[in-house]
Amino acid sequence: MTLTRLLEGLRCASCGALDALCLDLTRALVECRECGQTALIVTDTDEGRSL
Repeated sequence: MTLTRLLEGLRCASCGALDALCLDLTRALVECRECGQTALIVTDTDEGRSL
């Protein structure tokens, strides 16, 4: 079972589909349900804290 969320209000950079992007936190990627394009996400381990 994977935890996915629909990213509303965003367009796919490849095909331009609106509201077709899904965020998969388990696999750390965003995927378009229309064209299948995927993009890896980078998480901030410091959560914005300065040194």
